[in-house]
Amino acid sequence: MSDDDHNGQDGFEHELPESLLPYDDWVEDAYREVMLRAIEHVAAEGLPGAHHFYLTFRTNRPDVIIPARLRAQYPEEMTIVLQHQFWDLALDRDKNVISVGLSFGGVGSILCIPVNAITAFADPHIRMALRFNHSPLEDDEDIEIPEGAVEPDDIDPAHHPDVQPEPSASEDGKKDAEVVSLAAFRKRPPS
Repeated sequence: MSDDDHNGQDGFEHELPESLLPYDDWVEDAYREVMLRAIEHVAAEGLPGAHHFYLTFRTNRPDVIIPARLRAQYPEEMTIVLQHQFWDLALDRDKNVISVGLSFGGVGSILCIPVNAITAFADPHIRMALRFNHSPLEDDEDIEIPEGAVEPDDIDPAHHPDVQPEPSASEDGKKDAEVVSLAAFRKRPPS
């Protein structure tokens, strides 16, 4: 790219004009639709291969339905991992809400997360990550589960006979779903 591409003919840098079209909103809507299609696919077909999802969402919104103890532990934002130990994943497009069952501390819970409360979505298997509110993550962003992540555990059906978890780690040899901090999505300084 030559200097003429960044400078005007007069040699001074010129800022791009403000767009009169809402391109940022349209791009974010398209990214959210990609996330929603992925969730709908997994709700209907299950997770294929090594795919798994990180969903980061605002917990301080009144329309987010999660256990009070999780809201106390994560008062602003939390990330859940949908991998092996979740059930009843669903997207209600009319209400614009995602619901999913997870177990925390031996207690099965259904989380109801409005789509507009979601701040990030990732599928680490293919290193695809999206940040909403007009700030997509870089393609090469590291997506790792940080040390000290909280791991939900298997459900005790005696306490929750209406909740049927997916097979436990001892049955299928896979590890449980996890809750991770937002640090998994923050940019890290180069090493």
